[in-house]
Amino acid sequence: MAAHLYSIPAPTLPSTTLRRPLAGAGAGANVATGWRTELGRRDVRLVGRAAAGSDILGDIGARDPFPQELESNFCDRVIGNANTEHQILVPVSSALALWNQECRPLSPSDTPFSDDDAQNFLRKVVGWRLVDKDGTLRLHCLWKLKDSASADELVSRIRRAVGHTGHCPEFFIENSTHVTAELWSSSIGGLSMNDFIIAAKIDRVKTSDLLPKKRVWA
Repeated sequence: MAAHLYSIPAPTLPSTTLRRPLAGAGAGANVATGWRTELGRRDVRLVGRAAAGSDILGDIGARDPFPQELESNFCDRVIGNANTEHQILVPVSSALALWNQECRPLSPSDTPFSDDDAQNFLRKVVGWRLVDKDGTLRLHCLWKLKDSASADELVSRIRRAVGHTGHCPEFFIENSTHVTAELWSSSIGGLSMNDFIIAAKIDRVKTSDLLPKKRVWA
């Protein structure tokens, strides 16, 4: 990726140049950007280089200390080294995904999700819809399976996937092949983050072998 050069006005400073090697993307590292700061009499120039690989956050980085900051010995009051290389570790998308999060205990004083909040998080799960039941918002997901054995197997797979969380959905089976999962947090009378976390975990349960085979017309 081409380097970007930014020039911004700065107060008159002594002719001092502080250099720090650009951070590289080593093995197992996730370094977003390296910066080198050059201090001159008339301007401050920041030269940024994006590390190899995808950089979805754009150019980010940290500057080196100014000479006046070094003279004040400010580093004596913090943990670290004044001449250190800054590395910014950007979390991978899987670490931020709902399915990778854990449920937390709820208090009766917690407020359930509003309609707007629920709609926003609904975009993060697949196949679920909001249902107003008895005056409370709930999450519903429907699967149409090929036979009753597949319906029982789906319920077993979901319970194995989320049973350890202590927040398992309620299941309704109709016509022996239609399975509906219902999620809500009864302790607060509505939806919470826990419900969407469980929905995202259920989305990862394999169902392709339980669905009816599609007919292909010649």
